[in-house]
Amino acid sequence: MLATFMQKNSKYNLAIVGLGYVGLPLAVEFGKKRPVVGFDINLKRIAELQSGQDHTLETSSEELQKAKHLTFSTNSQDLAACNVFIVTVPTPIDQYKRPDLTPLIKASETIGKVLKPGDIVIYESTVYPGATEEDCVPVLEKFSGLRFNQDFYAGYSPERINPGDKEHRVTTIRKVTSGSTPEIADVVDALYNEIIVAGTHKASSIKVAEAAKVIENTQRDLNIALINELAIIFNKMDIDTEAVLKAAGTKWNFLPFRPGLVGGHCIGVDPYYLTHKAQALGYHPEIILAGRRLNDSMGGYVVAQLVKAMTKKRIQVDGARVLVMGLAFKENCPDLRNTRIVDIVAELQEYNCKVDVYDPWISAEESVHEYGITPISAPESGTYDSVILAVAHNEFRALGAEGIRALGKPVQVLYDLKYVLAAEEADLRL
Repeated sequence: MLATFMQKNSKYNLAIVGLGYVGLPLAVEFGKKRPVVGFDINLKRIAELQSGQDHTLETSSEELQKAKHLTFSTNSQDLAACNVFIVTVPTPIDQYKRPDLTPLIKASETIGKVLKPGDIVIYESTVYPGATEEDCVPVLEKFSGLRFNQDFYAGYSPERINPGDKEHRVTTIRKVTSGSTPEIADVVDALYNEIIVAGTHKASSIKVAEAAKVIENTQRDLNIALINELAIIFNKMDIDTEAVLKAAGTKWNFLPFRPGLVGGHCIGVDPYYLTHKAQALGYHPEIILAGRRLNDSMGGYVVAQLVKAMTKKRIQVDGARVLVMGLAFKENCPDLRNTRIVDIVAELQEYNCKVDVYDPWISAEESVHEYGITPISAPESGTYDSVILAVAHNEFRALGAEGIRALGKPVQVLYDLKYVLAAEEADLRL
């Protein structure tokens, strides 16, 4: 099979289904090598990319131009000429924190309608172990009328994109690959090795690759939960958490995690996929869910600390003006997916505070659509009773303590969630 692939590799036409933070960089890299159809159901997104722009900032206009073999489409019939399909759609959770496989199932239906004998479908979306073969493959079989591992094949290669990271790019991050048969595993591995300069790791099965991905972010989530709990304890002891972490970090094997809100498309979501599968098998996870509960509670903790500090300074909380600096889930990135800063905004509004949200990186339209939050274009100096520095954007770092303090009233509370300022420059820190 591998030899056949290497002989016919110029005839393999790819389709990347889903052109968000994960799919577009992948489509661009493959589009430099071979024919690729970039498919998305979002008409506005396709029009944007056809004009040479990417609002996610994951690719530049120059990079899009270099992908000379890449075309964009919203017409599923354009997928019919492809024989390798890579699925990179979101895998969110619902309001009850249960996995929502709707985008994945819909993508599988679309591909199933154009699937042909010999085709390969590779999934990159984060799922629980077993989802590819137990949830997606039956949809492919139903809509194609073909038989799995006889007429068509599957693979799984989990995405490892880090939004906003210009150093660790899709080509420089080692890629885990897998296939539904040993021969297909070789084909999938060879395909990704065309673009991944960091190399690949071929997993022994699709389920192993799925499990590897979901525990990557579960591990990070639990490590951050531990540091968040330590921060809560140290705050009660009036000990600066960053000072403790710096001291502990002088040991070579101390892990450099920092406290904070855990949002984004992966870390705050993926553990629920694993715990959902565990519960379906009759096991109730203890440690993973405890970490999730603690991390999900941090927005409320931050506001409670702020309200206490305002009260001590005799600042009236009811009707207070509060500026939240940053809404993106991480610094220097426009990504709003699953940002937990919205928890802070909601908690403040429960106290009847008047909240302004300022973030120069984000799309105001997306903020309104996703969260009903209309960000301000710029904060006014001397206006706020409290300022929460929630995201460490470069623009906020450049302001420094003096510039940020100038946004508040003479009596104010400045809460630095991200250790942007020195300990003595802020009133509160995590």
